[in-house]
Amino acid sequence: GLKGAPGFNASADAAAMDKAIKAKGVDEASMINILTKRNNAQRQEIKAAYQKTFGKPLEDALKKALSGKFEDVIVALLKTPAEFDAHELKYATKGMGTDEDTLIQKVFMRYTKYSQHDMNKALDLELSGDIEKCLTAIVKCASNRAAFFAEKLYLSMKGSGTRDKDLIRIMVSRSEIDMNEIKAQYLRLYGKSLPQAILDETKGDYETILLALCG
Repeated sequence: GLKGAPGFNASADAAAMDKAIKAKGVDEASMINILTKRNNAQRQEIKAAYQKTFGKPLEDALKKALSGKFEDVIVALLKTPAEFDAHELKYATKGMGTDEDTLIQKVFMRYTKYSQHDMNKALDLELSGDIEKCLTAIVKCASNRAAFFAEKLYLSMKGSGTRDKDLIRIMVSRSEIDMNEIKAQYLRLYGKSLPQAILDETKGDYETILLALCG
């Protein structure tokens, strides 16, 4: 998983990010190198240093300079875990239907800290179908969180077209937590490494940054 950089200097990184943004054609390689080699706390310091030095939010500068799925990953990396969760939940519940998978994953991440006994007790309550489905998934997966996310990653890349929102969400949110365990489960379950799956299903700077998050 992503570790903090030793000898970290937020001001130097902020200046390097500005240089990468202003480079002819944008220097994506430098951005990847900086942001995927810093942990979330360090990325928040870079954001603060950028705002202080250049008088504008780093996200705004990046959104102007970048586009597509690469931009989505970069912007996701700059959110705090709480902001990222809130943004994803807002996206999941927008419109008429809800993206149940997103909600189940979010609730799952939050509730796996409770014991099996507590979860089973909760399931005994009279629940609506959606909540029951959600909690059942939690109880089923609490014992192996890494396998749960490995399966979600597999499904996000399976078949024609990639479910990029799911892929980005998991790669960013798990990169500092349990990515090594997820990679091991992915290989065990699907007989192919997660980096190889990313190589097969994505391309360009998007592929490069996902591979960097993979570690």
